[in-house]
Amino acid sequence: MGEKVEKMVSVVLYVFFPVLLTIGILRKYRARQWGQCKSISSLQGKVFLVTGANSGIGKETVRNLARRKARIIMACRDMNNAKSAIEEIRRDVASGELIPMHLDLSSLSSVRQFAEEVLKDFPQIHVLINNAGVYVPVQENRKTKDGFEIHFGVNHLSHFLLTNLLLPRLKESAPSRIVNVSSTLYQKGEIEFDNLRGEKGFPIKGRQNPGYNNSKLANVLFTKELAQRLDGTGVDVYVLCPGFAYTGLFRYTHIKWYYYILATPVLLYFMRSASQAAQTVLHCATEESLEGQSGLMYRDCSLFTSDKILDPDKAAKLWAVSEELCGLKTETLSN
Repeated sequence: MGEKVEKMVSVVLYVFFPVLLTIGILRKYRARQWGQCKSISSLQGKVFLVTGANSGIGKETVRNLARRKARIIMACRDMNNAKSAIEEIRRDVASGELIPMHLDLSSLSSVRQFAEEVLKDFPQIHVLINNAGVYVPVQENRKTKDGFEIHFGVNHLSHFLLTNLLLPRLKESAPSRIVNVSSTLYQKGEIEFDNLRGEKGFPIKGRQNPGYNNSKLANVLFTKELAQRLDGTGVDVYVLCPGFAYTGLFRYTHIKWYYYILATPVLLYFMRSASQAAQTVLHCATEESLEGQSGLMYRDCSLFTSDKILDPDKAAKLWAVSEELCGLKTETLSN
């Protein structure tokens, strides 16, 4: 019996402990490369609006903004979850003002109602952070309440509408910012104008989610076109990749439990916490040195460049199609 215990102790000391120590050192090294928002100035008097604010990266963004005394509109689909998030944040952050408001990004009518209430109640909006997003296996063929493919509808179209409805207030509050949360997976995306409702389905390649990738490309194209349209208005626009993070984004995926065990070493090396992933969001939302540098993409709190060529004509077409799908073009013509 004593011999068995000695062997177990030896295995722990000479195998598991060194492995865990090595993983810990590698993770520390990786974390240093992920970047840290260095802006620490007070945000008192500034109004921020964060979509998807009750969980994951959104909640950590709110937590950090509150520490700096900001006034934060927390746009959330589930108000009970919003209340729980506020209670959690208040355990360690007493400053800032947290204002939960209902927003269902799967419904364009909810977006309109939300924007109407925000414009009525808030004379200024200094930063709009379009953070919320969904990731659903495309095989499920999920749609929004308006019949759009779920990724295109929630990740792009609803944020496009929200941004446009709030633009007059953002211009009045200048200097102001719009921050769009995308992903470097946009490099694998394509905009299929004849498949925005997912009616033709999607070709599946490995474990990629083409619907999600396409919506992330839409975020980047939207940012580029919006920055061009807002030139000279005092409203800057940024797009970012927060990195691979442990959040609720993948809650709709069906991954077998043993995959998590097999992937643990890789996840420990590559996967960020929600707080670490929020750093680039905070960098784009608050870093003073970025003012006036609109239309750029960031990752790890640094400028991100890609070999993927973005077609400005496609960005302009996406804008026009999005306007039409949201009903904005009709409203503009009637006015």
